[in-house]
Amino acid sequence: MTVPALCRIDAVPLAAMIRRREVSSREVMAAYLDHIEAANPRVNAIVSLRPRAELLAEAEEADRAVARGDAVGPLHGLPQAIKDLAATKGLRTTLGSPLFADQVPEADAVFVARMRAAGAVIIGKTNVPEFGYGSNSYNPVFGLTRNAYDPSRVAGGSSGGAAVALATRMLPVGDGGDMGGSLRNPAAFNNVFGFRPSQGRVPADTPDPFYGQMAVEGPMGRTVRDVAMLLSVQAGYDPRAPLSLEDPGFRFEERLEEGRGPLRLGWLGDLGGHLPFEPGVLELCTAAFDVFRQAGGSVEEARVAFDPERLWQAFVVLRQQSIGGRHDAAWRDPAQRRQLKPEAIWEIEGSHGLSGLDVYKAGLDRGAWYKAFTALFERFDFLLIPSAQVFPFEAGIDWPARINGRPMDSYHRWMEVVAGATMAGLPAISLPAGFDPRGLPMGLQLIGPPRGDLRVLQAAARYEAACPWITRLPDWLGVP
Repeated sequence: MTVPALCRIDAVPLAAMIRRREVSSREVMAAYLDHIEAANPRVNAIVSLRPRAELLAEAEEADRAVARGDAVGPLHGLPQAIKDLAATKGLRTTLGSPLFADQVPEADAVFVARMRAAGAVIIGKTNVPEFGYGSNSYNPVFGLTRNAYDPSRVAGGSSGGAAVALATRMLPVGDGGDMGGSLRNPAAFNNVFGFRPSQGRVPADTPDPFYGQMAVEGPMGRTVRDVAMLLSVQAGYDPRAPLSLEDPGFRFEERLEEGRGPLRLGWLGDLGGHLPFEPGVLELCTAAFDVFRQAGGSVEEARVAFDPERLWQAFVVLRQQSIGGRHDAAWRDPAQRRQLKPEAIWEIEGSHGLSGLDVYKAGLDRGAWYKAFTALFERFDFLLIPSAQVFPFEAGIDWPARINGRPMDSYHRWMEVVAGATMAGLPAISLPAGFDPRGLPMGLQLIGPPRGDLRVLQAAARYEAACPWITRLPDWLGVP
């Protein structure tokens, strides 16, 4: 197998080539569809793919717009598959659940509409876990998405399809959402960048806009510039999301070269022995410190003055009250309950045991965590911690039951390492941290201060420029 040359060009330069008429959107679309036909059966990353004739026709219309001299957006003419948790007008959106296997939304999600307005040609969806629950992208509708670098292993999740499609060059740029690491974990497992923006940076039109603030939408990419470009498209206030942030007034990708001073980085490690890690994860991440040092950074140990178990229990309560309410009606219908995955039932039934006082106390713990965590930014510019506690594990396992001998007490405890940034609402990007001796990827979270999205992207760009393994593609693609 070979990767077509057009599919190897990153999103920002490829879109520029289309705008300059150096290549046509139709040529790009044909190359991507050919590559998807060849590569996707091995990994199952892209689902609900639209008919080829329709997509080529839309690409040709994109070319006519350029020929007319129309004003076009930064995604103009690029193929894009949307995560299958986000509503796409006229295109099946299943959430990975048999309860929604035939759902066709009448409107786009807010950020999807912005991507479409920026010129993206929506070709299909990317695979997810059922309802996005769990960092392993399998479901009864489409099956399992496999790791880009070792298809015998999992892709991570919930944005697993997007990460694998990027790593295998079946998409130029990707989107996703993140509550429990869903942009960061699959990026780590597939050697790409996954950015969880600040809380409110990307508006989400949800039924509970004043309470559903743990999950955010955001970009994924092969390069930091591509991630920054897509964030520029997605970000900005929308009245349907009353807590969303105003447009920053600039394009993130145009300011990546600013902020070139020394980087003071704090290493959180295993949170003082609280987090178990598969052997090799911490060692690989600490070895990646050399990349930061080459980029002008220094790394010191950092400790948060907060009990990490208290943080985790608050995360579980706030997650259960959100998820439980969302699916309670389905749980109360015996026929629908039989079609819910066990992890969803666990969340729903857990919510039934919560009182209003439980939720209130968890909110207090979240606020206390925010104050303790952000106090570290008085000493450090950024904080570092691994993006996952295990390497990609074998396909067929739903989630790791133990890590380094320690039993996991829930389906998501093995991803506890991502809860800190989520609970503080801080911007965090998963940086490719390299590969273990088996060729399995890992990621390193770079966490920034409140609303420091641009600063995080600038630091990530400096890391990328000094990092030797970011361009490494899966061996089975046949690219040296």
